Amino acid sequence: MVRLHIKNGNESQFLYDVPGSIEISELLPQLIHIYNARLKVQRISSELELLAKHGITLPPNMQGLADEQIDELKLKDEWAEKCIPSGGAVFCKDEIGRRNGQAPNEKMAEVLTKTLKDAKARIDKKLVDANTCMTKEMVKDALDQLRGAVMIVYPMGLPPHDPIQMELENKEDLAGTQASMQIISEDKGTLWWAGKELLPGKKLEDYVGKNDKTKIVAKLQKKGTGPPGREPIVTEDQKKQMMLHAYRRQEELKKLEETEDNTHMNSAWADPSSLKKQFQGMQNIKWGPR
Repeated sequence: MVRLHIKNGNESQFLYDVPGSIEISELLPQLIHIYNARLKVQRISSELELLAKHGITLPPNMQGLADEQIDELKLKDEWAEKCIPSGGAVFCKDEIGRRNGQAPNEKMAEVLTKTLKDAKARIDKKLVDANTCMTKEMVKDALDQLRGAVMIVYPMGLPPHDPIQMELENKEDLAGTQASMQIISEDKGTLWWAGKELLPGKKLEDYVGKNDKTKIVAKLQKKGTGPPGREPIVTEDQKKQMMLHAYRRQEELKKLEETEDNTHMNSAWADPSSLKKQFQGMQNIKWGPR
């Protein structure tokens, strides 16, 4: 199996094992699916944190309004009575006015937070350092975990306008958001390695050879962005370590200069001609009257 270290920009994403004989047209959709699914897990996890703190999302026409404005416009959240968390709700106001403040109790909130942490760990970029490969099943399991936690805490389901519900039903609307810029659609994805674009119609082994124990670093990105830029020889972390080492060395030299003591130069052992004087009998000579 050829091991692919997939990056987006200079940032590691995941490892993926495939046979060298795989067609690029088959490989690319697999990589894009995992890449986008990992983003979905991250988006749902972020929303679950807010769900555990402040309850379900208010209807769009009520979001961002103060209580006085809601009363004045005679608006009502019809979903508040339908979507009550298991074990009852605990009021915790959402200061930005996006959620209704009817949060799950401590036990149910812990179910959500623990599950989202487990799900994020399944797709974490640190798995690259642990040399653990990503699979479609791993990402699916992470999504199923999140779905299951929501069903436990909200057995009646979430409102259709709640972003978590929309994500789980693949109906999310990310237009105009930063998240939409991260997603790569299957028809607009491209894979690069060694300054070359891996083109559909060819096999992976056409580029990397037929050695199935090869490991390569490939970059996944959108079409039309050109070849990916070269990565810096020294990473930011390495730069910081080098600067820290130089600073420490400089401080050590300063301390040495401040504590420099040349009195040892008057010692006999520091005299470069002491051996010569010893042979000539010139040691311990004193001048003046005895």
